[in-house]
Amino acid sequence: MSDKRRTLLVVEDDPALQKQMRWAFDQYETVVASNREEAIAQLRRHEPAVVTMDLGLPPAEDDVTEGFQLLGEMLALAPDTKVIVLTGQHDRDNAVRAVGMGAYDFFAKPFEPDLLLLTIDRAFRLYDLQQDNRRLKVQQGSALAGVITRDAGMLRVCRLIEKVASAGVTVMLLGESGTGKEVLARGVHELSPRRNERFVAINCAAIPENLLESELFGHEKGAFTGAVKQTLGKIEVANKGTLFLDEIGDLPQPLQAKLLRFLQERVIERIGGREEIPVDVRIVCATHQDLKSLIQAGRFREDLYYRLAEIVVEIPPLRDREGDAVLLAHAFAQRFASQNGRGTMSLTDDALQCIETHRWPGNIRELENSIKRAVIMADGSCITPEDIGIFPKGDEALASLNLRVVREEAERRAVVRVMARVNGNVARAAEVLGISRPTLYDLMNRFGLKKEI
Repeated sequence: MSDKRRTLLVVEDDPALQKQMRWAFDQYETVVASNREEAIAQLRRHEPAVVTMDLGLPPAEDDVTEGFQLLGEMLALAPDTKVIVLTGQHDRDNAVRAVGMGAYDFFAKPFEPDLLLLTIDRAFRLYDLQQDNRRLKVQQGSALAGVITRDAGMLRVCRLIEKVASAGVTVMLLGESGTGKEVLARGVHELSPRRNERFVAINCAAIPENLLESELFGHEKGAFTGAVKQTLGKIEVANKGTLFLDEIGDLPQPLQAKLLRFLQERVIERIGGREEIPVDVRIVCATHQDLKSLIQAGRFREDLYYRLAEIVVEIPPLRDREGDAVLLAHAFAQRFASQNGRGTMSLTDDALQCIETHRWPGNIRELENSIKRAVIMADGSCITPEDIGIFPKGDEALASLNLRVVREEAERRAVVRVMARVNGNVARAAEVLGISRPTLYDLMNRFGLKKEI
């Protein structure tokens, strides 16, 4: 982030409270407005990412009509702006109504400045995350448009796909189910010189073994019962283009030998035919299985593996992609809200915490399905953990975002590691840690660690 301070718009008609909020939130460039007209003018002028506003605005402060009208206008003018509404102490109904209209959060007056500041900070982070998401989609272009990420490992995968796409080598994509193997396979095709030809996909696990040979290699009329006409196989249909063999680990062994011959000779014979047909096709394959274990078990040909694995791309699971679960969740919420006519929808803090801590065994496919269902099931414009169908385990999710807890855990681990390394020598441990012995004793007492650790 640049040195320039972020702009926070405070909509509040009480001059004393305006002054207090300027002082409490001095890390931001705070601009104020006393009524609806001033608020709209400031919103247009400064385009703030976050707004705090009192629902009880003049001329009738006991009537929140003016406040709701302003909230609707601000969200219409700047849908991405995070609006935090301030309400009366016992005005929960209006607060819930405001959140239903699209407000980011609400606080009852009088409020604790530190707690409100924490919510403001989170609102700024959410705004930045959504803007990053938009920029990433613009930067990616069409070939890898289906890949939304800012994880370093996944970005390396995208760069590798870009490098190998034009090389013409056979590419093997390894990754768990739902990690986006077909999206990357299409990326290989779209970035290659074959982009104007056909991309043909076949799932080797989805077709019965007795039909798979015909699906791949085709058959002549009369080759078997029911073969009433000549039919081209997927390999031949993909001539000049790209053939994607998904779940290659499930390819039956007799077909492994036939596929190996095709890769070596680049000719096929249809079932019931005798003519060798040359085919020019680029092969991209994928599997979620450990092919080397299958080779050791005698279930997959080693010579076929090395023909298919000229370039191997390992796709990390979603749980190992730092920050991508939340990034993707925002993108899916936007997409499905638009498709289902739900307007602007956002995820609550609780929902984001659940998404961050969930393991996502089904990876991106599971996350996508969960958000799609949540957009349909959500009562208002905010998606909750209940809508998604996942829940935090105890206070783990909140603790992971609490800086004090994170700092104390890091200090505890450092003390434990150093004390073990120096065999319990407190003087040496204090020297390694760069602190005094009394400070180290204090830390050990706080963490319940004995000197003999």
